[in-house]
Amino acid sequence: MKAARIHQFGPPDVILIEEIPQPTAGPGEVLVRVGAAGVGPWDALIREKRSVVAAALPLILGSDLSGTVVQVGPGVSAFKEGDAVYGVTNPMFIGAYAEYAVASASMIAPRPDSMDDVEAASVPVVAVTAWQMLFDYADAKSGQSVLIHGAAGNVGAYAVQLAKRAGLHVIATASAKDLPFVKGLGAAEVLDYHTTRFEDQVSSVDMVLDMVGGDTRERSIKLINPGGILVSVVSPFPSSQNIPEIRTVFFLVEVTNARLNALTELFNRRELVTQVGTVLPFEQVQLAHEMLAGAPHKRGKIVLQLRS
Repeated sequence: MKAARIHQFGPPDVILIEEIPQPTAGPGEVLVRVGAAGVGPWDALIREKRSVVAAALPLILGSDLSGTVVQVGPGVSAFKEGDAVYGVTNPMFIGAYAEYAVASASMIAPRPDSMDDVEAASVPVVAVTAWQMLFDYADAKSGQSVLIHGAAGNVGAYAVQLAKRAGLHVIATASAKDLPFVKGLGAAEVLDYHTTRFEDQVSSVDMVLDMVGGDTRERSIKLINPGGILVSVVSPFPSSQNIPEIRTVFFLVEVTNARLNALTELFNRRELVTQVGTVLPFEQVQLAHEMLAGAPHKRGKIVLQLRS
């Protein structure tokens, strides 16, 4: 089979498409014929050896995938050959950029009926991240208020939709060109972060979801009501930072069957929309990583298409 592997850490041109033996599913695993694989910043961090994931070389990049089960490993009863599935490969977040990928059965779910492989491969990590921020960590409830930074990004767009659906008052920050898009997702207020200091427009909120970090995160702290929370996926909070009366959380996403199933129900009811950006053939995997580094691409998730 063809797979996109790296034999050394470095820039996008270290990614090579190679012919390697097809893997087999082990205990608790399934083998997936990959239809599409999502491309995310975490893939670049692994490629550059800047990730908390420490995998031995050579390795196949990629975690998000959608495809069809072709083999079921021992101990797996939730899936069978022929099932259309989506999710991530494993806790190491590697192995998806290939014609066939082994995935942990606990980290995949039936693909939403409303989606093809490209759409489904754009979902898992970013949508589950937004879900965890709101519900697992912020414990969001109807009637509360939330400030979402980076609302036009892949995680932010899901956070806006999920928060609106849960009955929260959503305030978001984005660039001027993205204001109508974020408003359309359900935000009650959208502020242009280039021209507006959000703290001059927002009096207080119950929670802040941070996809930006840095000064933006620090300026948000004073807006949070006592007992509120700031959830960040950018970087850990300094151990010396003591913020009285509010909670601060940094976490790494945990994609599970249960969280994917909850999202699948919303997709099937058309209560969430995907944000697919640039779709590239598998052979252009280096270009996909150049886009992660800033090369022009459409807003939304970059996806590699392996099968039509």
